[in-house]
Amino acid sequence: MFSKVSGPVRLADRVAAILSEEIESGRLAEGDKLPTEVELVKQLGVSRTVIREAVSRLRNAGLVEPRQGRGVFVMPRRTRPLDLEADGEGSATKAKVLKIVEVRRAMEGEAASLAATRATPADVERMRQALAAIDRAVAAGGDGVDEDLAFHQSIAESTGNEVMVSTVRYLGEVLRSGIRVTRANEARRDDFIEAVRVEHHAILEAVESGDARAARDAVRRHMKHAASRLQDADEGFWTEADEVDVNL
Repeated sequence: MFSKVSGPVRLADRVAAILSEEIESGRLAEGDKLPTEVELVKQLGVSRTVIREAVSRLRNAGLVEPRQGRGVFVMPRRTRPLDLEADGEGSATKAKVLKIVEVRRAMEGEAASLAATRATPADVERMRQALAAIDRAVAAGGDGVDEDLAFHQSIAESTGNEVMVSTVRYLGEVLRSGIRVTRANEARRDDFIEAVRVEHHAILEAVESGDARAARDAVRRHMKHAASRLQDADEGFWTEADEVDVNL
């Protein structure tokens, strides 16, 4: 039924794209059962882990529904939920990562603004601890991606808006690889590392002071500088980013 999967794009991305095309084209119609995991492994020449990740993507996109003990079935056509993973781009291109920074600037700037007017002392302390965790991760030789995400998530949680919290969490998970590229670029130079640290603390200080405009501006400034640092990265950096298989 399917051709074997190969090429530079992540295998789960390619499998998800193949199955999505089968559904969107109508070759797999509403109510149809997907081939079993074993069948897909054999037909596509990939591991079970890849199949599971691809099917999970389709489920998150509202294309399929697993049914206990029966298999995975194609869902009725409807307006699809937002699926930022299905952007058709497999590599960490400069343009792609800069788009990620634009999205973060808009969403996280507003989150910081709201947090400045609503954060409790406990919220502020959680942000402070998140920044300390970034420092520890970097000092230990890590990339600090998880800790960076935790810091921005703590800001969203301080808004008291569960929709904001869920949206920032979703963006963080989906855009994790773009954030990893950003931090990998910043880790190339000590002055970049220090600049990011200063920018993060400026966000925290604005939130702690209750200054909504300053908090929004601090996030936007941080993202603007992140974009500038990415613009300055040479082609060798982007080749390396592509080779380590960075995908949304």
